[in-house]
Amino acid sequence: MQRTPAFALSALALTGALACGLAQAQTSEPVIGLITKTETNPFFVKMKEGATAEAKKLGAKLVSAAGKTDGDNAGQVTAMENLIAAGAKTILITPSDAKAIVPAIKKAQARGVMVIALDSPTEPMDATDALFATDNYKAGELIGQYAKAAAAGKKPVIATLDLFPGHPVGAQRHNGFLKGFGLQANDAKSNELSRPAEVVCMADSFGDRAKGQTGMENCLQKNPDINIVYTINEPAAAGAYNALKAAGKEKNVLIVSVDGGCAGIADVGKGVIAATSQQYPLRMAAMGVAAGVEYAKTGKKVSGYTDTGVTLIAAKPMAGVDSKDVKTGTDLCWGAK
Repeated sequence: MQRTPAFALSALALTGALACGLAQAQTSEPVIGLITKTETNPFFVKMKEGATAEAKKLGAKLVSAAGKTDGDNAGQVTAMENLIAAGAKTILITPSDAKAIVPAIKKAQARGVMVIALDSPTEPMDATDALFATDNYKAGELIGQYAKAAAAGKKPVIATLDLFPGHPVGAQRHNGFLKGFGLQANDAKSNELSRPAEVVCMADSFGDRAKGQTGMENCLQKNPDINIVYTINEPAAAGAYNALKAAGKEKNVLIVSVDGGCAGIADVGKGVIAATSQQYPLRMAAMGVAAGVEYAKTGKKVSGYTDTGVTLIAAKPMAGVDSKDVKTGTDLCWGAK
Protein backbone atom coordinates (compact mmCIF):
# COMPACT_ATOMS: atom_id res chain seq x y z
CA MET A 1 0.00 0.00 0.00
CA GLN A 2 1.39 3.38 -0.97
CA ARG A 3 1.72 5.70 1.98
CA THR A 4 0.60 9.30 1.89
CA PRO A 5 2.88 11.90 3.48
CA ALA A 6 1.71 13.83 6.52
CA PHE A 7 -0.03 17.18 5.99
CA ALA A 8 1.07 20.17 8.09
CA LEU A 9 -1.28 23.14 8.05
CA SER A 10 -2.13 25.95 10.43
CA ALA A 11 -5.62 26.09 11.87
CA LEU A 12 -6.53 29.00 9.61
CA ALA A 13 -4.87 27.55 6.52
CA LEU A 14 -6.80 24.31 6.88
CA THR A 15 -9.87 25.66 5.08
CA GLY A 16 -13.20 23.95 4.78
CA ALA A 17 -12.72 23.45 1.06
CA LEU A 18 -9.39 21.72 1.55
CA ALA A 19 -10.78 19.63 4.40
CA CYS A 20 -13.66 18.44 2.23
CA GLY A 21 -11.23 17.60 -0.53
CA LEU A 22 -9.19 15.48 1.83
CA ALA A 23 -12.29 13.72 3.09
CA GLN A 24 -13.30 12.80 -0.43
CA ALA A 25 -9.90 11.43 -1.36
CA GLN A 26 -9.94 7.74 -2.12
CA THR A 27 -7.76 6.08 0.50
CA SER A 28 -7.88 3.13 2.85
CA GLU A 29 -5.53 4.84 5.29
CA PRO A 30 -6.97 5.98 8.61
CA VAL A 31 -6.87 9.76 8.99
CA ILE A 32 -5.48 10.98 12.30
CA GLY A 33 -5.48 14.64 13.29
CA LEU A 34 -2.91 16.35 15.48
CA ILE A 35 -3.63 19.78 16.97
CA THR A 36 -0.81 21.42 18.92
CA LYS A 37 -0.81 24.71 20.79
CA THR A 38 1.64 26.32 18.34
CA GLU A 39 3.74 25.30 15.34
CA THR A 40 6.96 26.94 16.55
CA ASN A 41 7.55 25.76 20.12
CA PRO A 42 10.30 23.07 19.89
CA PHE A 43 8.27 20.79 22.15
CA PHE A 44 5.39 20.68 19.67
CA VAL A 45 7.75 20.43 16.71
CA LYS A 46 9.14 17.26 18.26
CA MET A 47 5.65 16.01 19.01
CA LYS A 48 4.69 16.40 15.35
CA GLU A 49 7.87 14.59 14.33
CA GLY A 50 6.87 11.65 16.51
CA ALA A 51 3.35 11.57 15.16
CA THR A 52 4.55 11.81 11.57
CA ALA A 53 7.04 8.97 11.96
CA GLU A 54 4.51 6.68 13.67
CA ALA A 55 1.85 7.45 11.05
CA LYS A 56 4.26 6.55 8.27
CA LYS A 57 5.26 3.37 10.09
CA LEU A 58 1.66 2.25 10.60
CA GLY A 59 0.30 3.37 7.23
CA ALA A 60 -1.88 6.21 8.49
CA LYS A 61 -2.44 9.73 7.15
CA LEU A 62 -1.55 12.47 9.62
CA VAL A 63 -3.13 15.90 9.20
CA SER A 64 -1.70 18.51 11.59
CA ALA A 65 -2.83 21.95 12.66
CA ALA A 66 -2.05 24.42 15.43
CA GLY A 67 -3.23 27.56 17.13
CA LYS A 68 -1.43 30.83 16.47
CA THR A 69 -0.18 31.11 20.05
CA ASP A 70 -0.42 29.26 23.34
CA GLY A 71 -3.93 30.06 24.57
CA ASP A 72 -5.53 30.31 21.10
CA ASN A 73 -8.63 28.23 21.78
CA ALA A 74 -10.55 29.60 18.78
CA GLY A 75 -7.80 28.41 16.45
CA GLN A 76 -7.91 24.93 17.97
CA VAL A 77 -11.71 24.77 17.69
CA THR A 78 -11.47 25.68 13.99
CA ALA A 79 -8.78 23.07 13.49
CA MET A 80 -10.92 20.41 15.15
CA GLU A 81 -13.94 21.20 12.97
CA ASN A 82 -11.82 21.06 9.83
CA LEU A 83 -10.18 17.80 10.83
CA ILE A 84 -13.58 16.19 11.34
CA ALA A 85 -14.56 17.37 7.86
CA ALA A 86 -11.28 15.92 6.58
CA GLY A 87 -12.34 12.47 7.78
CA ALA A 88 -10.24 12.18 10.94
CA LYS A 89 -11.54 9.41 13.18
CA THR A 90 -9.01 10.18 15.91
CA ILE A 91 -7.84 13.64 16.96
CA LEU A 92 -4.83 14.18 19.19
CA ILE A 93 -4.79 17.56 20.90
CA THR A 94 -2.67 19.57 23.32
CA PRO A 95 -5.41 21.83 24.73
CA SER A 96 -4.59 25.53 24.94
CA ASP A 97 -7.65 26.23 27.09
CA ALA A 98 -8.53 23.24 29.24
CA LYS A 99 -12.17 24.30 29.77
CA ALA A 100 -13.09 26.19 26.61
CA ILE A 101 -12.11 23.35 24.25
CA VAL A 102 -14.48 20.84 25.90
CA PRO A 103 -17.65 21.68 23.88
CA ALA A 104 -15.74 21.17 20.62
CA ILE A 105 -14.42 17.85 21.92
CA LYS A 106 -17.93 16.69 22.81
CA LYS A 107 -19.15 17.56 19.30
CA ALA A 108 -16.33 15.51 17.82
CA GLN A 109 -17.05 12.54 20.06
CA ALA A 110 -20.75 12.70 19.15
CA ARG A 111 -19.68 12.11 15.55
CA GLY A 112 -17.69 9.01 16.47
CA VAL A 113 -14.28 10.67 16.73
CA MET A 114 -11.91 9.46 19.45
CA VAL A 115 -10.16 12.42 21.10
CA ILE A 116 -6.90 11.96 22.97
CA ALA A 117 -5.19 14.74 24.92
CA LEU A 118 -1.41 14.88 24.73
CA ASP A 119 0.77 16.62 27.36
CA SER A 120 -2.03 18.78 28.79
CA PRO A 121 -5.32 17.53 30.28
CA THR A 122 -8.71 19.08 29.70
CA GLU A 123 -10.87 20.24 32.57
CA PRO A 124 -12.46 17.94 33.51
CA MET A 125 -9.74 15.47 32.54
CA ASP A 126 -12.25 12.83 31.41
CA ALA A 127 -13.62 15.14 28.69
CA THR A 128 -11.23 13.34 26.33
CA ASP A 129 -11.22 9.60 25.80
CA ALA A 130 -7.66 9.36 27.09
CA LEU A 131 -4.62 11.37 28.17
CA PHE A 132 -0.99 10.57 27.33
CA ALA A 133 1.19 12.94 29.34
CA THR A 134 3.99 13.59 31.78
CA ASP A 135 3.10 13.61 35.46
CA ASN A 136 3.62 17.36 35.59
CA TYR A 137 3.25 17.60 39.36
CA LYS A 138 6.04 15.04 39.74
CA ALA A 139 8.14 16.95 37.19
CA GLY A 140 7.79 20.03 39.39
CA GLU A 141 8.58 18.08 42.55
CA LEU A 142 11.83 16.77 41.06
CA ILE A 143 13.21 20.21 40.25
CA GLY A 144 11.95 21.52 43.59
CA GLN A 145 13.87 18.82 45.43
CA TYR A 146 16.96 19.59 43.40
CA ALA A 147 16.69 23.35 44.00
CA LYS A 148 16.31 22.82 47.75
CA ALA A 149 19.41 20.62 47.88
CA ALA A 150 21.45 22.96 45.66
CA ALA A 151 20.47 26.02 47.73
CA ALA A 152 21.09 24.42 51.10
CA GLY A 153 22.16 26.99 53.67
CA LYS A 154 20.72 29.95 51.76
CA LYS A 155 17.50 31.77 52.48
CA PRO A 156 15.33 31.09 49.41
CA VAL A 157 14.17 34.18 47.54
CA ILE A 158 12.14 32.71 44.70
CA ALA A 159 10.70 33.98 41.43
CA THR A 160 8.39 31.81 39.34
CA LEU A 161 7.93 32.30 35.60
CA ASP A 162 4.66 30.50 35.03
CA LEU A 163 2.51 29.69 31.99
CA PHE A 164 -0.71 31.69 32.36
CA PRO A 165 -3.51 31.67 34.97
CA GLY A 166 -5.79 28.66 35.22
CA HIS A 167 -3.85 26.23 33.04
CA PRO A 168 -3.59 22.75 34.63
CA VAL A 169 -0.05 22.03 33.45
CA GLY A 170 1.20 25.40 34.64
CA ALA A 171 -0.40 24.92 38.04
CA GLN A 172 0.84 21.35 38.43
CA ARG A 173 4.45 22.23 37.65
CA HIS A 174 4.40 25.36 39.81
CA ASN A 175 2.79 23.68 42.81
CA GLY A 176 4.87 20.55 42.39
CA PHE A 177 8.04 22.65 42.48
CA LEU A 178 6.96 24.28 45.73
CA LYS A 179 6.03 20.90 47.23
CA GLY A 180 9.40 19.45 46.24
CA PHE A 181 11.13 22.44 47.81
CA GLY A 182 9.26 21.77 51.04
CA LEU A 183 7.04 24.86 50.90
CA GLN A 184 3.28 25.26 51.21
CA ALA A 185 1.66 24.11 47.98
CA ASN A 186 -1.69 23.14 46.53
CA ASP A 187 -2.12 19.53 45.43
CA ALA A 188 -2.00 18.19 41.87
CA LYS A 189 -5.74 18.68 41.34
CA SER A 190 -5.67 22.44 41.89
CA ASN A 191 -5.39 24.96 39.05
CA GLU A 192 -4.56 27.76 41.51
CA LEU A 193 -0.92 28.78 41.95
CA SER A 194 0.32 28.65 45.53
CA ARG A 195 2.38 31.58 46.78
CA PRO A 196 4.20 31.04 50.06
CA ALA A 197 6.20 33.92 51.54
CA GLU A 198 9.43 32.67 49.95
CA VAL A 199 8.00 33.41 46.48
CA VAL A 200 8.60 37.13 46.06
CA CYS A 201 7.56 37.43 42.42
CA MET A 202 5.35 35.55 39.95
CA ALA A 203 5.12 36.35 36.23
CA ASP A 204 3.28 34.80 33.27
CA SER A 205 5.71 33.81 30.52
CA PHE A 206 3.32 31.86 28.23
CA GLY A 207 6.28 29.51 27.76
CA ASP A 208 7.94 32.15 25.58
CA ARG A 209 11.58 33.25 25.69
CA ALA A 210 10.94 36.96 25.18
CA LYS A 211 8.10 37.03 27.72
CA GLY A 212 10.28 35.06 30.13
CA GLN A 213 13.00 37.69 29.83
CA THR A 214 10.53 40.51 30.42
CA GLY A 215 9.04 38.68 33.40
CA MET A 216 12.47 38.19 34.93
CA GLU A 217 13.39 41.83 34.38
CA ASN A 218 10.21 42.88 36.17
CA CYS A 219 10.88 40.50 39.02
CA LEU A 220 14.39 41.84 39.49
CA GLN A 221 12.97 45.34 39.74
CA LYS A 222 10.64 44.15 42.49
CA ASN A 223 13.32 42.24 44.35
CA PRO A 224 16.98 42.26 43.24
CA ASP A 225 17.84 39.59 45.83
CA ILE A 226 16.14 36.72 43.97
CA ASN A 227 18.39 33.66 44.10
CA ILE A 228 16.15 30.87 42.77
CA VAL A 229 14.06 30.92 39.60
CA TYR A 230 11.49 28.30 38.63
CA THR A 231 10.37 28.40 34.98
CA ILE A 232 7.50 26.63 33.25
CA ASN A 233 9.78 25.54 30.40
CA GLU A 234 13.24 25.98 28.92
CA PRO A 235 12.50 28.83 26.49
CA ALA A 236 11.27 30.84 29.50
CA ALA A 237 14.41 29.76 31.38
CA ALA A 238 16.62 31.03 28.54
CA GLY A 239 14.81 34.37 28.68
CA ALA A 240 15.25 34.54 32.45
CA TYR A 241 18.98 33.87 32.07
CA ASN A 242 19.31 36.70 29.53
CA ALA A 243 17.73 39.11 32.00
CA LEU A 244 19.94 37.92 34.84
CA LYS A 245 23.06 38.16 32.70
CA ALA A 246 22.18 41.71 31.65
CA ALA A 247 21.87 42.56 35.34
CA GLY A 248 25.17 40.85 36.19
CA LYS A 249 23.41 38.30 38.41
CA GLU A 250 23.54 35.11 36.35
CA LYS A 251 26.26 33.46 38.48
CA ASN A 252 24.37 33.85 41.74
CA VAL A 253 20.91 32.65 40.71
CA LEU A 254 19.80 29.03 40.37
CA ILE A 255 17.39 28.33 37.48
CA VAL A 256 15.37 25.12 37.28
CA SER A 257 12.89 24.17 34.59
CA VAL A 258 10.83 21.48 32.85
CA ASP A 259 10.90 20.00 29.34
CA GLY A 260 14.22 18.30 28.57
CA GLY A 261 14.49 19.35 24.93
CA CYS A 262 17.82 19.25 23.10
CA ALA A 263 18.41 22.99 23.49
CA GLY A 264 17.37 22.86 27.13
CA ILE A 265 19.73 19.99 27.93
CA ALA A 266 22.51 21.91 26.17
CA ASP A 267 21.72 24.83 28.50
CA VAL A 268 22.05 22.50 31.48
CA GLY A 269 25.50 21.55 30.19
CA LYS A 270 26.43 25.24 29.83
CA GLY A 271 25.25 26.09 33.34
CA VAL A 272 22.37 28.27 32.13
CA ILE A 273 19.88 25.89 33.77
CA ALA A 274 20.89 23.94 36.89
CA ALA A 275 18.42 21.10 36.36
CA THR A 276 15.38 20.24 34.28
CA SER A 277 12.70 17.55 34.34
CA GLN A 278 12.78 15.80 30.98
CA GLN A 279 9.54 14.68 29.37
CA TYR A 280 8.93 12.72 26.17
CA PRO A 281 6.61 14.36 23.61
CA LEU A 282 7.74 12.07 20.80
CA ARG A 283 6.54 9.11 22.81
CA MET A 284 3.21 10.80 23.63
CA ALA A 285 2.52 11.44 19.96
CA ALA A 286 3.58 7.98 18.80
CA MET A 287 1.33 6.34 21.37
CA GLY A 288 -1.56 8.54 20.29
CA VAL A 289 -1.16 7.66 16.62
CA ALA A 290 -0.90 3.94 17.44
CA ALA A 291 -4.12 4.17 19.46
CA GLY A 292 -5.82 5.95 16.56
CA VAL A 293 -4.82 3.25 14.09
CA GLU A 294 -6.08 0.57 16.46
CA TYR A 295 -9.40 2.39 16.80
CA ALA A 296 -9.73 2.61 13.02
CA LYS A 297 -9.09 -1.12 12.65
CA THR A 298 -11.03 -2.56 15.58
CA GLY A 299 -13.23 0.19 17.02
CA LYS A 300 -11.47 -0.23 20.36
CA LYS A 301 -10.84 3.03 22.22
CA VAL A 302 -8.13 3.73 24.76
CA SER A 303 -9.16 5.29 28.05
CA GLY A 304 -7.78 6.89 31.18
CA TYR A 305 -4.38 8.43 31.90
CA THR A 306 -1.05 7.02 30.73
CA ASP A 307 2.09 8.41 32.36
CA THR A 308 4.72 8.85 29.64
CA GLY A 309 7.59 9.33 32.06
CA VAL A 310 9.84 12.05 33.47
CA THR A 311 13.57 12.12 34.36
CA LEU A 312 15.53 14.75 36.28
CA ILE A 313 18.60 15.89 34.31
CA ALA A 314 21.35 17.84 36.09
CA ALA A 315 24.98 18.66 35.35
CA LYS A 316 25.87 18.54 39.05
CA PRO A 317 24.31 15.72 41.10
CA MET A 318 22.95 16.45 44.56
CA ALA A 319 23.04 14.00 47.45
CA GLY A 320 19.66 12.41 48.08
CA VAL A 321 18.22 13.56 44.75
CA ASP A 322 17.95 11.01 41.93
CA SER A 323 19.13 12.54 38.65
CA LYS A 324 20.78 11.65 35.36
CA ASP A 325 23.67 13.45 33.69
CA VAL A 326 23.73 15.69 30.62
CA LYS A 327 24.88 12.86 28.34
CA THR A 328 21.86 10.79 29.31
CA GLY A 329 19.59 13.77 28.78
CA THR A 330 21.13 14.40 25.36
CA ASP A 331 20.70 10.77 24.34
CA LEU A 332 17.03 10.78 25.37
CA CYS A 333 16.32 14.34 24.23
CA TRP A 334 12.51 14.18 23.94
CA GLY A 335 12.55 10.72 22.44
CA ALA A 336 11.02 7.52 23.76
CA LYS A 337 12.09 6.80 27.30
